[in-house]
Amino acid sequence: QVQLVESGGGLVQAGGSLRLSCAASGRTFSRYAMGWFRQAPGKEREFVASIRGSGGSTYYADSVKGRFTISRDNAKNTVSLQMNSLKPEDTAVYYCAAAAGLTYDYWGQGTQVTVSS
Repeated sequence: QVQLVESGGGLVQAGGSLRLSCAASGRTFSRYAMGWFRQAPGKEREFVASIRGSGGSTYYADSVKGRFTISRDNAKNTVSLQMNSLKPEDTAVYYCAAAAGLTYDYWGQGTQVTVSS
């Protein structure tokens, strides 16, 4: 069982930056691939970025590539999402998720990111 708690959301102007963090419980954090997803009002939840358990491989949605960076610290059981050059269309609730296999089995409660124009 993994519990995830996100933090770092808030209100920022377009072009600004935010850093989201996700703290995970448990002693097997490095076994999980971690991902960030987001859901805007009236839209389905979408993939943003993910990182392998070892931290060696990362993946990004085309819409955030070059602007967002995912990273993890297995010693601290945390995963972060550095978001730069934010756009109004990045406004959403951002969720952290953990996957032991092919699916994301554990989800955080989400943190709101609002980008004003």
